[in-house]
Amino acid sequence: MPLVVLVVEDDAIVRMDTASMIIEAGFEAIEATSADEAIVILEARSDINVVFTDIEMPGSMNGLKLAFAVRDRWPPVVIIIASGRIRPEPDQMPTDVTFLRKPYSEAAVLAAVREAA
Repeated sequence: MPLVVLVVEDDAIVRMDTASMIIEAGFEAIEATSADEAIVILEARSDINVVFTDIEMPGSMNGLKLAFAVRDRWPPVVIIIASGRIRPEPDQMPTDVTFLRKPYSEAAVLAAVREAA
């Protein structure tokens, strides 16, 4: 059963590049353009192992709020948060979250995803 990663990113190029990295490493990637869309996908699919989310996105919640919602509703899901501008303090994120600074490397993305495997 391959690891399934939900990539939540409003920038289409960044989202597609990140999903490609994940797919090329042998994992499955699903893409969402907002936290709202991510919640809909999570409600519909029980096979998602990792949520990889940007912080700054349009919609009713940003990536940090999404991370707390995921931790609350889907506790086993691994959460990876990325941002180029915001550097949240540990108490601003759920516990057991990996934070990646943008621009992130393929090695950093895959290392974070492989921790969930």
